[in-house]
Amino acid sequence: MEMKKLMVLTAAFSMAVSITACGSNNNGNNGGNAAATNAPTDNATATNAATNSGNAAATGEIAPEDGASLLVWESKEERPFAEEIAKQFTAKYNVPVKIEEIAPPDQVGKLTQDGPSGLAADVVLIPHDNLGKAASASLLLPNDIFAEQTKADNTEASIVGSSYDGELYGYPRAAETYALYYNKSLVKEAPKSFDDVIAFSKTFTDKAKSKYGIMWEVGNMYFGYPFIATTGGYLFGKDGTDKDDIGLNNEGAVEGLKTFVKLKEALPVKSGDITADIKRSLFSSGDVAMDMTGPWELAAYKEALGDKLGVAPIPTIDGKTAISFSGIKIFGVNAYSKYPNAAKLYAHFASSKDAQLLLNKLIGSIPTNNEALKDAQITGDPYISAFAEQAKNSQPMPSIPEMGNVWSPVNAALPEIWDNNADPKAAMDKAVQQIKDLNNGSTSK
Repeated sequence: MEMKKLMVLTAAFSMAVSITACGSNNNGNNGGNAAATNAPTDNATATNAATNSGNAAATGEIAPEDGASLLVWESKEERPFAEEIAKQFTAKYNVPVKIEEIAPPDQVGKLTQDGPSGLAADVVLIPHDNLGKAASASLLLPNDIFAEQTKADNTEASIVGSSYDGELYGYPRAAETYALYYNKSLVKEAPKSFDDVIAFSKTFTDKAKSKYGIMWEVGNMYFGYPFIATTGGYLFGKDGTDKDDIGLNNEGAVEGLKTFVKLKEALPVKSGDITADIKRSLFSSGDVAMDMTGPWELAAYKEALGDKLGVAPIPTIDGKTAISFSGIKIFGVNAYSKYPNAAKLYAHFASSKDAQLLLNKLIGSIPTNNEALKDAQITGDPYISAFAEQAKNSQPMPSIPEMGNVWSPVNAALPEIWDNNADPKAAMDKAVQQIKDLNNGSTSK
């Protein structure tokens, strides 16, 4: 239970984001142990970075290099924020910033290819579960100058997610987990337990009319994790760092999956027939009463349902508060940057309290900054505050490189259980063995 004990972070609004909900797109990499330092291979740049960092640490101040300019990779969806924060940064520091759109889950792979040749961005935006791959390949500079301030300003979970092998690398800027959307015209009160969900669904679900009490992507481990973790399952032990301690098939995990199986009564649909687009359409039209998903759907659902939209924490499982997966989006500084001071300044500036509140205003994201989370902009928003409430009991996805080996085996096991009535214990035993084989560089039949 060590994973559960250490990683269920119950400090107010303590959480980490994603990734993302698209966790299954994140590719793993047995990158080996993290390097002791992350200096670039270019000697001049390495010396410059070390000298500047040393001076900054000694003076408590940092200034951009003369003639510095920055390239920043951002997501397409969050470009409006990127443009505004870059404008503010340039006005303050007189450093030009160019924005290039790269999907966050793709950035570490692109950094691996383009970093050594000097073609990569100075500042990257990545899901925290990609951090181990980047740090173990010495692609990122540690968050050293602003380390203490970053730790003091942000939630514990976001700091856990921004660290690898005991070193802080990331500058957390936004958190993501999922919660329960519900249609108030159909569901008068948010269900407290999944037993309540099943009871309601008996009065609403009608497969012939494509009406369902609840829907979520049942074949995706990211959304299925509450049925594993809430009752005592876990991914990796020792705060998500022990690749050899896998608790996806322990007694607690198997117990929670019994609720997963019972929910087929509420959602008699094959896992492959549930996509984000289908689910969005059915919920928006009132044919699905509840949807377990993330804040990225908030704008579309508010437009579709108006004041009929409700958001609440995930219902309890076996009387226990549901534990969701969570992820953080973090800024990282390219180890090969020609302007490490300017890049670190940008990463810090663009992840500050004010920046996170701007990101929430423009995009709807959940802050990781403690003061931002207490701001009326957040606490007064019934939707965002519901996600933040769920976040109190979220677990950040492990950031070790082996995390990438988990998705495919578990995303195969869950449909076996859901679609083909496979025994949960047997299906998860198989998945765990496949993960261990991948971790150890072998293949399982």
